Amino acid sequence: MTRRIQLLPDCEAAVAEAAAVLRHPGTVVLVPTETVYGLVCRASDEAARKRIYELKHREASKPLALFTADWRRLEGVKLEGLPATLAEKYCPGPITIIAPGTQGGTVGFRIPDHPFILKLLRELDFPLASTSANLSGQPNVLTVTEALAQLCGEPDLAIDGGAIAPGALASTVVDATGTTPRILRQGALQL
Repeated sequence: MTRRIQLLPDCEAAVAEAAAVLRHPGTVVLVPTETVYGLVCRASDEAARKRIYELKHREASKPLALFTADWRRLEGVKLEGLPATLAEKYCPGPITIIAPGTQGGTVGFRIPDHPFILKLLRELDFPLASTSANLSGQPNVLTVTEALAQLCGEPDLAIDGGAIAPGALASTVVDATGTTPRILRQGALQL
């Protein structure tokens, strides 16, 4: 059974608990963000990433985004040009920026504007792989209870930050691989 922690105003205890869990291999944590509830794991942990795909019934072809405390420190991402311009202007905030990868392909990253997530990311020395906590194809989940009821299995820890505002939208996804931004998904941020 998933352990649940109620997020208190200072959120230090929840940050410490979530950080401790995420340092163990294969672990997944359900977290609130400023947009929706999400699932996170250590970005480099393949077993944990696989669990996220299983929990959501997510297609393997759909990549997970990165949560980071400082986009300038991301490895494997070409950050100059448009990605840097967008990150400087909108991060932290409800935007996922798709940037070119240094080894080809693309990488999506975001800095959520939520006190808990920001403190958690600053506590960790690694980025988190992330995605919304809804079952693939279903509406976004705005409470821990909704997320746990919808997922196909259980995360290792659930941080209960209360209900997210009704009608909340996921982050706006912007392709920044060219010279002008291209919106792939209109979300909470209007560009």
